[in-house]
Amino acid sequence: MNIIETKKLTKYYDSKTRGIEDVDLEIKDGEIFGFIGPNGAGKSTTIRTLLGLIHPTSGSATVFGKDITKFGPEIKEEVGYLPSEVFYYDGMKVIDLLRYSGSFYKKDSKFIEKRIKELSRYLDLDLKKKIDDLSYGNKKKVGIIQGLLHEPRLIILDEPTGGLDPLMQQRFFDLLRDENKKGATILFSSHILGEVQKLCDRVAIIKDGKIIRVDKIKALAENTHKRFKLETAAKVEKGRFTGIKGMI
Repeated sequence: MNIIETKKLTKYYDSKTRGIEDVDLEIKDGEIFGFIGPNGAGKSTTIRTLLGLIHPTSGSATVFGKDITKFGPEIKEEVGYLPSEVFYYDGMKVIDLLRYSGSFYKKDSKFIEKRIKELSRYLDLDLKKKIDDLSYGNKKKVGIIQGLLHEPRLIILDEPTGGLDPLMQQRFFDLLRDENKKGATILFSSHILGEVQKLCDRVAIIKDGKIIRVDKIKALAENTHKRFKLETAAKVEKGRFTGIKGMI
């Protein structure tokens, strides 16, 4: 079963401003799928369209087999989302914000409390601090916990590692692998190939609003090496280069 499926999904913000064009994607149940491209390539536009935050110009998309334009509220119940930039009510304490976020889902309050404590302990986040006293990295941790709080079937992450130090990034990746083992499908968007290679099974590359390649990470890595051909005017002895004619 495909958890996410798009067919010629297109978004134009006006007659001249391109968002995405003819995006075709199939993301399987239980997959950790990478979505990579330079800034402005269309990654966030694709994600926001899938979530119903913006409406497509043309084409179609389904999440859990449900049309994104008809079943938006139902889909959101089972999705955890971390945007590339997070903004909060500054006067609130972290614990109050997370409890407020948890109240939107059909989960028992005891379950939410347990998840808050487990995730905050794992990510080394102080629940008693106010949001406006947090560093950028700690605010990103709040967003991560928000996204995972209700154990969603689908986790969508848009440039999630900004502000996290290398050790915390590794801990975050381990956390995502654990959620995946429990059954969650993950869409991981980034402009950093190394991040995607560490975590993902397959990857889609987007450029100028269009998907230019979808492949397994292993196949992608095998084709990243540059090859050169050397031609010499005379026979080259082992360990020596003499009379190099050219390089192609």
